[in-house]
Order: sequence, then C-alpha cells, then structure tokens
Amino acid sequence: MVRLEDAVIARFSHQGATFEILVDPYLARDLKEGKSVDIRNLLAIDKIFKNARRGEAASEETIKKVFGTTDVFKVAEEIIKRGEVQLTTEQRRQMREEKFKQIVTIIARRAINPQTGTPHPPARIEEALREAKVHIDEFASAEEQIPRVVKALQPILPLKFEMRKIAAKIPPAYVGKAQAVVRKLGTLKQEEWMNDGSWIVLLEIPAGIQSEVYEKLNEVTKGEVEIKVVE
Repeated sequence: MVRLEDAVIARFSHQGATFEILVDPYLARDLKEGKSVDIRNLLAIDKIFKNARRGEAASEETIKKVFGTTDVFKVAEEIIKRGEVQLTTEQRRQMREEKFKQIVTIIARRAINPQTGTPHPPARIEEALREAKVHIDEFASAEEQIPRVVKALQPILPLKFEMRKIAAKIPPAYVGKAQAVVRKLGTLKQEEWMNDGSWIVLLEIPAGIQSEVYEKLNEVTKGEVEIKVVE
C-alpha cells in the first residue's frame, strides 16, 4: 500500500457524480497501460471519495448506481482505467522521460535506415523526436505509441521496420548456455539437432538488432558460432 504522502488523486466523473481515490501514481500508470497490478498495493486508503481533499466519502448508493458494485477494489480499478490521474508536474515529467527512452529503444532495435541498411543511433532518434516535437503520452504504453511516433518522425528521419532471418550453428560444448540466450534474442522459427550434438537454429529478429545478436552469439560460444543471414 502506498504511503498517503506519496499518493495522488485519481478522479472519474459520471452523470454529475465525482469519484476520487488516493493512489500510487506509478502503479496507476501501469494499470492504465494494461499491466497486471495488485489494487491493494495501489491504494493509499481503501475508500471511495466524492472529494478526497476534504475527506468526503461517496455514498454507497451512488457508487452502486454508477459501477454496479460497492467493492472498493473493483471500483478503484474502474476509476483509474476510465478516469484521470492527477500527477504532479515533476511526476509527469519523469514518466514522459521514461516513456520517451522506451520509445527510442524500441525504434533503435527494430528499425533501420533504408538508405544504409543499418540502425539509427539512439542519440539521432532522440534528436529527431525532439525536433518533431512528438507528444509522448505518459499513460499509454510505448508499444502502442510507436505507429504515431514513427509517422511523425519519417519526414525527418528515414525509417524502415524490417525483420531478418538468421541461421546459427551452435557447437555442442556451448548448447547448454546458448539455449536461453537464443530464445531471448528473437523468434525461434526452426531448430535441428545434429548427430555431433550441434544445435542449428533459424531465428527471426528485427533488423536493427542484427549486430547485437551476432555479438551475443559469439560471446556465448567464444566465437565458435557459425551464422548466416537467410533472408
């Protein structure tokens, strides 16, 4: 449960009635993004208010009429999902900066410059985002903002989202360590075990992380991996 002094107000208004709760701003953001959050940890007080600053509780009758239940946790979840979270200026700035960095990372990992076939450096993407004055929504996931952000960036920064398939042959001595690494690097499309114990895999990866994939596979096999781009 969040401390009262660290909580902010989440508010939802419907048919002239206002409902407020005191919440952890960061967990409330996570819930709005669709992440799994324990509502008990999110609330500072297990109570629905009509005016939280004055400590005025909402009537059970009104709560029931609007939400169909008086269960505090179910109602609190609806207030956050359907309402607005009142952030401080500093909280809003921090959340936007965090989301900004997440978006930059996604673009840097998935997109390439079609003119060179190589990824854009994160610093260049950051510069283009600021130049384009792209609005970053602190309550929307980075993933769902990518199409809108990319559209705004394309007049400034040439971008192409491309997937590549690479085949890799892992020597028997490194298969144990390599399996977990390989499965995290991309989508395993095909695998085959050779008679000598070698493991051959076909991985689909974002083009932007090709060099990173090569580096990690070479690291886990001490440079003994065989890799080639299939398509």
